[in-house]
Amino acid sequence: MSGTVTLFGATWCGDCVRTKRFLDRNGVAYSWVDTDRDDDARDYVQRVQDGRMSIPVVALPDGRHLVEPGDRELAEALGIAWPA
Repeated sequence: MSGTVTLFGATWCGDCVRTKRFLDRNGVAYSWVDTDRDDDARDYVQRVQDGRMSIPVVALPDGRHLVEPGDRELAEALGIAWPA
């Protein structure tokens, strides 16, 4: 998949840490945006969830976004063989 993945989350979020590790382990280029420090990021996360604020949110280069994805869902969305 070409382009960059954007990961929206917070440093205290265990699922965000797990998602970062998955992306790092699989060599996926991504940008990290801390929703605790970036009001626009927080607004984006709430907008794609109809007002909810669940993290992590992974924005894919094709315009899709995943909310609280597991490793398998991430692998499938990114075209990575599972188990990764």
